[in-house]
Amino acid sequence: MDIQKTILVTGAAGFIGYHLCEKLLKLGHRVIGLDNINDYYDVNLKYARLNELGIQKEDIKAYGFFSVSRTYKKHMQFVKMDIEDEQKLVDLFTNNKFDVVCNLAAQAGVRYSIKNPQAYINSNIVGFFNILECCRNFNVKKLVYASSSSVYGNSSKEILSEESHVDLPISLYAATKKSNELMAHAYSYLYGLETIGLRFFTVYGPWGRPDMALFLFTEAILNKKPIKVFNNGNLLRDFTYIDNIVNGIISTLVKPANSKYSIYNVGNGSPVKLEDFIKAIETEVGIKAIKSMLPMQPGDVSKTWSNTTKFRSNYNNCSSTPIEQGIKKFVDWYKKFYDVE
Repeated sequence: MDIQKTILVTGAAGFIGYHLCEKLLKLGHRVIGLDNINDYYDVNLKYARLNELGIQKEDIKAYGFFSVSRTYKKHMQFVKMDIEDEQKLVDLFTNNKFDVVCNLAAQAGVRYSIKNPQAYINSNIVGFFNILECCRNFNVKKLVYASSSSVYGNSSKEILSEESHVDLPISLYAATKKSNELMAHAYSYLYGLETIGLRFFTVYGPWGRPDMALFLFTEAILNKKPIKVFNNGNLLRDFTYIDNIVNGIISTLVKPANSKYSIYNVGNGSPVKLEDFIKAIETEVGIKAIKSMLPMQPGDVSKTWSNTTKFRSNYNNCSSTPIEQGIKKFVDWYKKFYDVE
């Protein structure tokens, strides 16, 4: 991106959103970050991420808006807002001209969607609709948004490609992500909005979510507490390091898509057995895990394995990070952040 752009990043206090904002700022772009900073997990972690971007907790007021001016972060602004709040979102678009919108805001978590389904309808359906409407009405040229590998459900195919069957989601979270893809298609067809949906595969790395396996396992192992190993460990996950995800997102912002509507897998393309994943954590922290073997969780899938040929072909993005290297970076961050010896 040689020309500086003004980019709205929703979910900016989240795991992927934070890393994306940081990279965009380093590239010299003006970033407006949006997040409601909900309490799905520890808000202190979200505030800590924002602090890394130059956003101070004490300056954040509900639905407030402010700038910061430190080093490269002089181009960062932040607004605390729910994307399901239609009028406030319209006000934001009225007062800013966005070249690109990257929608990462969503209620995350497959298992939590069973406990609190309404949160997924509010954020992932109503909120996404509001984003689409604002992009249409304020002449935004491109919308990049987070989909998920969960849309594939328990597919019988070993390797999942964009052409695989995605009509049988097994969680409400997955259903909302598939709905986003369908809604985006309608807006691309009707209004010419360029939409790019990215199906992320099991993202991990520093500043990750506390409800994800790497965080939970590392925390439990360091504290010598049992870890919950679902499906008795018979799970395969296409773990994808955060830098590879962010580089993939930025690739979609650099080059026009081949069509107005696009869907891509963004993954490592090399699944890892859950047992091997745990062994890598054990090796890094130097402590043997205490395992509590449990049956499959409702809504979970047994394997994820991405075919990333389409994405790599269109965006020439071939970066990948070995699992041992990615886990080391996470553990190093975790120990520093939580002051663990």
